[in-house]
Amino acid sequence: MTFRMPPEWAPHARTWMAWPGPNPTFTDAEELAEARAAWAAVARAVRRFEPVTMVVGPGLREGARELLGADVDIVEHELDDAWMRDIGPTFVTDGRGGLAAVDWVFNGWGAQEWARWENDSTIARHVADLLDVPVHSSDLVNEGGAIHVDGEGTVLLTDTVQLGAGRNPGWTREQVEAEIHARLGTTKAIWLPHGLTGDYGTYGTQGHVDIVAAFARPGVVVVHSQQNPAHPDHERSRTYADLLRGSTDARGRALEVVEIPAPTVLKDEEGEWVDYSYINHYLCNGGVVLCGFEDPNDEIAAGIFRRLFPERTVTLVDARAIFASGGGIHCITQQQPKV
Repeated sequence: MTFRMPPEWAPHARTWMAWPGPNPTFTDAEELAEARAAWAAVARAVRRFEPVTMVVGPGLREGARELLGADVDIVEHELDDAWMRDIGPTFVTDGRGGLAAVDWVFNGWGAQEWARWENDSTIARHVADLLDVPVHSSDLVNEGGAIHVDGEGTVLLTDTVQLGAGRNPGWTREQVEAEIHARLGTTKAIWLPHGLTGDYGTYGTQGHVDIVAAFARPGVVVVHSQQNPAHPDHERSRTYADLLRGSTDARGRALEVVEIPAPTVLKDEEGEWVDYSYINHYLCNGGVVLCGFEDPNDEIAAGIFRRLFPERTVTLVDARAIFASGGGIHCITQQQPKV
């Protein structure tokens, strides 16, 4: 029986998220409160289009309910962090009504010193158990934010993630591709050399692809475009666009590349390069939930997404508090395909 990962634009049964709790990612009570408000805003935006289930740590249900409202479902389970894209299951379907959950090995984004993952490494299986669906266990250290598929056999990967020493030392490119293809039903991998500069900071993922490039539909990929030469991602984003324009997908099509201008802000309050990106959006049933930054380019990005997805409603949600903790809207959501 062949399973494959549907593209994000395929119909969803629901979205899964995880609630922020006290941990090293949120350095103080104020930052944690800001994160919870941001997570709740995303959950409410997605709930306009499809059901949402939030996994919350023990004892946090009441506080989460106050911010989430009555329409978001809540389940309790021990958590370390709140990045459901990475700790949750990658869902695959068999095309005949069957659903399964891929459980990658999760080790805190390459066993980073600050990270904890004893509980988060069990979340994928817990979600699968709640749904009573089979689990496909993988020996590959990988996260949901490190892959993006077109639903027709193509997957985007990053050298510094799947081949990173903190994740899969000793694995060859061919071994990684074989495992990815076996789990996702893909047949061709397109590798990017690295992620955005800011993603290699303290709480970075070391190069997740979902902040760099994403399929909008088969044959069409959106890519981050840092247009200010002062930012180190200026050259990096040109590399990504050129590489993707020179690539073909699993069906042999040359990729159409749509460049999405980065927000105008270059550094955060600490003087570090930001990796603010509109690529880290989330597609849900009838909607696009898009990262906003109170930036002049927010509406430019929204306009591009409206043209790419004319049948969907584009909603901007302020994602600055999410990025301050190491990710974006795509990073905190995980789709469950409808079967």
